[in-house]
Amino acid sequence: MAIKKQTKTEMDAPADAHWPAILRDSRTVAASLPDLLVEARRIAVTVAAGWHGRRQPGPGETFWQFRPFVPGEPAQRVDWRRSARDDHLYVRELEWEAAHTVWLWADLSPSMAFRSNLAPGSKRDRALVLLLALADLLAASGERIGLLDLTRPTASRGAAEHIATTLSHFAEPIALPKTAAVKRFSDVVLFADLLDPIDVLEDWVRKLAANGARGHLVQILDPVEETFPFAGRTEFLDPESGLRVVAGRAETWRQAYIDRLAARRERLARIVDPLGWTLIIHHTDRPAAEPLLALHHRLTESDHGHVVLMNRSDTAEAAR
Repeated sequence: MAIKKQTKTEMDAPADAHWPAILRDSRTVAASLPDLLVEARRIAVTVAAGWHGRRQPGPGETFWQFRPFVPGEPAQRVDWRRSARDDHLYVRELEWEAAHTVWLWADLSPSMAFRSNLAPGSKRDRALVLLLALADLLAASGERIGLLDLTRPTASRGAAEHIATTLSHFAEPIALPKTAAVKRFSDVVLFADLLDPIDVLEDWVRKLAANGARGHLVQILDPVEETFPFAGRTEFLDPESGLRVVAGRAETWRQAYIDRLAARRERLARIVDPLGWTLIIHHTDRPAAEPLLALHHRLTESDHGHVVLMNRSDTAEAAR
């Protein structure tokens, strides 16, 4: 429970920007989405140069590469124009263009509204920006994109706008959606603080894995949630239950908190590692392009590979 708390001394967003005020007036989220979509587009443009989808040969219409003709292949596969410039025969290969389904979700539960004075925005806003930017990039690559339990997958170039419109009318900020729609060979990307009960999260992950899906968990934390910089008398507030805890000397809690956060992260790694899933740690004071680059690396792999675990010190290095 300790790592789910917020503190009044570090909370500088106005009261009406938090849940449950957002629940009473969903226009707060709806009004922020156009600006977040613009920011997402800007970030998508930043990383688009390195975004090539699942570039590999296969059925499609886009030229991929020339390769040497292999004896025994049908002669109609030979590209005679290219072959005329050399002493060898060449075959023109096309790029594989089979659409892939990627399910997206951003945790909009009350704890995601947290923002300290060390970050430019809340965890919720960063999760939405990342989700919309990823949707824009995937749509440009021709992939099929859907919101878990909310929309059907679409390959439309306007998928990001469609998702933003859907979320602007979404009034139930749940952390983990239902998984029944996810089929085999799909990818699922979750943007969340992952501070919910670990057993609940593990059960959700295993249900998706049992469906044959590959998953990518992006843990979004405010920098103070990583370092616990509090000292002196501090009141902590659970935004979901309303529980308040007062620490007379908050600095004496620091090491226990850091140990508990590390233990939770190790547990998360033990859950996803055997499944070949991705775990990315992202902080809201870091550039949003970093987790997108890491996700690009994993989403374009043809096999499940290994877990990618990133932290504040190695995020930029791993994204390059």
